[in-house]
Amino acid sequence: MYLGGLCFITDRKACKLSCEEMTLKVLRAGLKWVQYRDKEKSRREIYEKAIRLRKLTKDFNAVLIVNDYADIALAVDADGVHLGQDDLPVREAREIMGNNKIIGISTHNLEQAKEAEKGGADYIGFGPIFRTTTKDAGMPKGTDMLKEIKRQVHVPVVAIGGINIENIRSVLDAGVDAVAVASAILSGDIIENATRFMDIIK
Repeated sequence: MYLGGLCFITDRKACKLSCEEMTLKVLRAGLKWVQYRDKEKSRREIYEKAIRLRKLTKDFNAVLIVNDYADIALAVDADGVHLGQDDLPVREAREIMGNNKIIGISTHNLEQAKEAEKGGADYIGFGPIFRTTTKDAGMPKGTDMLKEIKRQVHVPVVAIGGINIENIRSVLDAGVDAVAVASAILSGDIIENATRFMDIIK
């Protein structure tokens, strides 16, 4: 499974651009993994937006992951779905999506991470590593906990939460397979920010 080191998460609160506009910028910068997250729109609106993002990501040969909704991810032929702890369990999502789609899940402690692996997740998101303003995800877990997750879980681990240019090296040093970033890419020049992140990760 291709993670590419850097996962971009759409966030309309961090940027005035539409999801399509911000996604187009990161794709032009060379990023190859886009996670479409929108906690406010209706399921119909999310479906319609996801169709447009699917076309964009295909044009750039990039991966599209849809947050929360396995049925929408399948309906737009996204590459996969990213689940939260309150969404469908991994096994049920797999029943919907089949074996050829990617299923990731957000985890916040070692027990959840192990359960996700046991349930058949293709990767786990773990965090928040640092304090984040993007969403209320609880207390920061820090890089020591991240290292412990990497020691005990054998599926790819994507670190998320408060990761920026200043602290990303400490996250990479923990041995993660990729980092997920929203506001640190969207604050300022998106193409320049995405390029800087990718230069560090290479």
